[in-house]
Amino acid sequence: MDIASNVLESIGNTPIVELRKTAPPSSARILVKLEWANPTGSMKDRMAKAVIERAEADGRLRPGGTVVEYTGGSTGTSLALVCAAKGYRIRLVTSDAFSQEKRDHMRALGAELIMVPSEGGRTTKKLIEAMIETARQISEEPGCFWTDQLNNPDAMTGYYPLGQEIWVQTDGEVDVFVQVVGTAHSLHGATAVLRRYKPELRAVAVEPAESPVLSGGKPGAHGIEGIGIGFLPPLWNPNLTDEILQVSTEEAKAMARRLAREEGLFGGTSSGANVVAALRVAERLGPDATVVTVMIDSGLKYLSTDLYESNSTELNLQNPFLED
Repeated sequence: MDIASNVLESIGNTPIVELRKTAPPSSARILVKLEWANPTGSMKDRMAKAVIERAEADGRLRPGGTVVEYTGGSTGTSLALVCAAKGYRIRLVTSDAFSQEKRDHMRALGAELIMVPSEGGRTTKKLIEAMIETARQISEEPGCFWTDQLNNPDAMTGYYPLGQEIWVQTDGEVDVFVQVVGTAHSLHGATAVLRRYKPELRAVAVEPAESPVLSGGKPGAHGIEGIGIGFLPPLWNPNLTDEILQVSTEEAKAMARRLAREEGLFGGTSSGANVVAALRVAERLGPDATVVTVMIDSGLKYLSTDLYESNSTELNLQNPFLED
């Protein structure tokens, strides 16, 4: 096994596994890429490394500079990891709509957090727009580089290796790629590489049922962190997507809990949404096809939320070795 010279070299090359219990025998094979195997427990490590290194290469980010971004948590945590490894200051705009674990993780990696209050802990268009504007204002300070994830095409290049890994790990046996949409970079980036090998590969986008903007509906509040921003992502390209599926917050949460109990796959709500959508596609295709999707991040990022906090059964026994 090779020894990485720094933590950034450990990003990528994550495992891929087949669902055994949640996928019906009559459905297509469903494979899930375990992106929690990245250093921060999230696929966003891929884009963070790409965005920072490209900004260094063309001079937008210079030694001693400060990185600025708005984030639901995973992007910010990944950027904080890269900045810690490279020695940059980082200021992140986030909100109480996102889990305490994500905020604590960002702080642990040295990030300064600027908090924007939410409406009842839900993700809304108004919240995202307020976070973006706050980040924009901070970025005007001298020495700041705003990664601006929604508008930065460099982010998509970070997911080219994801597509390459899927192709190699499946020996080219992949018919459909299913992925939730926040910025759309991971869907477009991985699909672009997969279609170089297999032009007929189908790409399926997943969005919250409560905020079906990609499908032409109205924005709404939902509880699937990291996706469904309430407006079309600026770099969203509908021509690169064959189908859009809607998954409700409750469906996504229920599937995340089921995956943990039945498959031992411990992910967040967006991972649950991915598998719900993948199952719908797989049931239509039948057993001769292969559907690939992604476990976006680790369930450890959501332990304080209603996704997992009251989902366990405890049996308390008296310890006979303890005195009254």
